[in-house]
Amino acid sequence: MVRDAIQPQKLIAPCGRIPPMKHHSWRVLAAALLALNLTCVLAAPAAPRVRVTTSMGDIVIELYPQRAPLTVANFLRYVREGHYTNTIFHRVVGNFVIQGGGHGAGDLQLKPTHDPVFNESGNGLQNKRGAVGEARSESPHSGNAQFYIDISDNPDLDPVPARWGYAVFGKVVEGMDVVDRIGAVATGSVGAFKSDAPLKPVVIQKIEEIDASAAAHPPAPATTPPAPAPPPTAPTPPPH
Repeated sequence: MVRDAIQPQKLIAPCGRIPPMKHHSWRVLAAALLALNLTCVLAAPAAPRVRVTTSMGDIVIELYPQRAPLTVANFLRYVREGHYTNTIFHRVVGNFVIQGGGHGAGDLQLKPTHDPVFNESGNGLQNKRGAVGEARSESPHSGNAQFYIDISDNPDLDPVPARWGYAVFGKVVEGMDVVDRIGAVATGSVGAFKSDAPLKPVVIQKIEEIDASAAAHPPAPATTPPAPAPPPTAPTPPPH
């Protein structure tokens, strides 16, 4: 098709045929658009969150099912099954990522998993600091239970037209200091792990879903009611 041969359709009518919009009509239209936007914001469900309880502190992750529906559903399936209880972060690379959720804390063996999940790395979410992604092997669609957290911006993990990337499906919203502390532990060869394994195990004690609305709006701290005034004492009699 020749681009120059396409004639754009003319939709502009003579100005004299279009009645001018009155000022109050603009105000009504603006108010209607504002009300519609507010309705959409109020109706949007809060993003689900999970708390990762580790031997070095807690991490709260916000999940993005609208951008990575398959990966979030896969992750929450393992959470609800208790898969992550007493697993470890078996791979820690400073200024890069921490990775875990697949190996048991006791025997360091891989835990059984379900079928791998489709790679959703083309969802527009980037591997920025604090991003949570689906770990996988060289095969693009091999991710299962293991996940990683970006310690720094890692654009090399994002997809490009020539290759698949690593799918981001959440973000750390609390406890990034814990992630940094884990990322700074001493690492080396431990058991079957030839390198990058924490010399002192970093244990994922459990991962549990939490109330996203409560996490976003924590209750006000309880205040101690004022103590009642002491009863009046009898006046001291004047000295004789």
